Amino acid sequence: MSAGWPGSLEAGYTSSVTLHVNGERYELTLDNRAALLDVLREPLGLTGSKKGCDHGQCGACTVLVDGRRVNSCLLLAVALDGARVTTVEGLGEGDRLHPVQRAFLERDAFQCGYCTPGQLCSAVGVLEEAACGHPSAATDPGHPPREPVPLTGDEIRERLSGNLCRCGAYPNIVDAVRDLS
Repeated sequence: MSAGWPGSLEAGYTSSVTLHVNGERYELTLDNRAALLDVLREPLGLTGSKKGCDHGQCGACTVLVDGRRVNSCLLLAVALDGARVTTVEGLGEGDRLHPVQRAFLERDAFQCGYCTPGQLCSAVGVLEEAACGHPSAATDPGHPPREPVPLTGDEIRERLSGNLCRCGAYPNIVDAVRDLS
């Protein structure tokens, strides 16, 4: 598969890249300028990740790369050769929802749904970060290093602050993440 701008797939402007997306291996020839978000949406057809601002400010494009949450609109896909990418489509297994997806449903933590894929991937990352003891700006400075960080409302809001919701579903999103901590 190849991805790029029309007329740009010429020698010197492309690179061969292997990505492992949602457990599947893809060998791609990509335009060197292609953002991960565009590669996920166009040649791979994974349209769950949304293009919001294209500047890394809204979080609608959040995915997990090697287990860490990232804004896929800001990453050049060619820099991720060999990386493992998880999109919202890869969170659950078959018809079985990921616990974060179930919590969002139970707490009605969405309205229009545009930001939801990014919110879900970010929440998965937040839970892992806190469990591994990674502090945030809201973490008590006296918290023991490398100990799991309790996910209080303030902690969750700080950690999810890079994911915007124009509908205002924040209270329910915070409750859904708190249910899993």
